[in-house]
Amino acid sequence: MVSASDSAGPRDWAAFARLFLRTAIGLLAGYLALAFLIDPYDSGRSTLLSAGAVRAQGPRTAAAMRGRDPAFDGAVFGNSHIQLVEPARLSAATGIPFVQLSVPATGPGEQLALLAWFLRHHPSPKAVVLAVDDFWCTDDPALPNDKPFPFWLYSHDPLAYLRGLLRFSVAQEVVGRAGWILGPRRKRAAADGWWDYEPDYLNLGALDGERFRAARETPVPDAAEPGKAGPGFPAAERLGDALAALPAETAVVMVFPPVYAAGLPRPGTPRADAEAACRQAMAVALRRHGRSALIDARRERPASHDPALFFDQTHYRHALAQPLADEIAAAVVRLRNAP
Repeated sequence: MVSASDSAGPRDWAAFARLFLRTAIGLLAGYLALAFLIDPYDSGRSTLLSAGAVRAQGPRTAAAMRGRDPAFDGAVFGNSHIQLVEPARLSAATGIPFVQLSVPATGPGEQLALLAWFLRHHPSPKAVVLAVDDFWCTDDPALPNDKPFPFWLYSHDPLAYLRGLLRFSVAQEVVGRAGWILGPRRKRAAADGWWDYEPDYLNLGALDGERFRAARETPVPDAAEPGKAGPGFPAAERLGDALAALPAETAVVMVFPPVYAAGLPRPGTPRADAEAACRQAMAVALRRHGRSALIDARRERPASHDPALFFDQTHYRHALAQPLADEIAAAVVRLRNAP
């Protein structure tokens, strides 16, 4: 007795393989077309289903919609070290609608990608605020990122974007966004991107408790941090190129964010010398744009010694973030009014 499998010849298997391949290609093409049209993160590559609102999601992907929103003429870039600066406060003081595009746990590579995305959709912004911290002091020209980041989402390369859509996590977002668009109640995130982290920290315990006290009071070593001793700082070079390409009328404010006193290096140590060299490189990069100002909130000041203003050495409270926002706003106004 001959089984069906025994009777199947090479031609039958070849035909099956071709059918399978055509089906797989068709399904893949169909998914990509659907994902492109739905545009899971509202990047604007397809506006067919754009809702003009930010769906609740993390800032890494929400910046795609916020960064292209024409309602904003100013933006803040950085990570959680500038996150508490409220864009509405900047807007009220300057008359420029600001959006917060800071993303926690990011460094220069991610932040430069977000700056390029914002400038792609706002070729002549009125103001740009950049927070430069220790992460910018890397000597690695690759500007590596410690946490995953969707560079494909902000890429100018259409093929990179299509490849990004093939990720399983993105396929889940395609389904999620479709449900959000069709749903009767759309949960929306803040349009201006402000995320107030102070309540989250306060829920962790008392400021004078052991957890926060240890995070604040442990002195930094005297040795320079590995990979951040220079002499070259490639992030500064890339930043300088980006700033040099900005329109002359754009006001640019660079901020060295506040640091608690125990997190500042002792004068004369290798760490202090390395940090000074890095900050100098960043200041040189800033000067490549004429209408610019530097706010050094990292320098020694009375607030640096007040433990009530800090959760740890680099995350501070509203009582420090609000005057910093006012200082930034004053610098923007001064630059905008300069001849």
